Amino acid sequence: MSNDTETGYRYTACGLDNVYLVGLPVVEDRAGDETITIPCVNQLHALLRSEVANKSTGLDPKEIRFLRTELGMTQAQLAKLVHKDAQTVGRWERGDTAVDGASETLLRAMTLEALDPEQKHPFSIRDLTVRAVQSLEHHDYRIDASKPGEYRALAA
Repeated sequence: MSNDTETGYRYTACGLDNVYLVGLPVVEDRAGDETITIPCVNQLHALLRSEVANKSTGLDPKEIRFLRTELGMTQAQLAKLVHKDAQTVGRWERGDTAVDGASETLLRAMTLEALDPEQKHPFSIRDLTVRAVQSLEHHDYRIDASKPGEYRALAA
């Protein structure tokens, strides 16, 4: 398949260019063409939200957009919560300007809270603030997809 790499199936439908599903089975459809099916997409996206929100470096523009859309927010809604205007959020998501640390920390905290409001997360707001530092480091998200419905993050 054209979207298959040595590191796994590159899953770009989530809006991120750096997500690889490792071990995802390729099946043959009725016409004899190779195809993939991604089972339990909601579970996969929950894992991705957690991985992105907990990453150890600053969020890139696509990750900001991913978290915002996964939270079901428009740019204007996020802007209101972080006391910015919608154009500012748009600039973050296009990479025109860097997101400020306080706004990034709030986005991460809202994401983690939405994943499981009752769960105590391993990172405090202070920890998330330290992680909100911009970095030139590229971060791939490698997900073990070999067992449908039992996604887990692989070490980077």
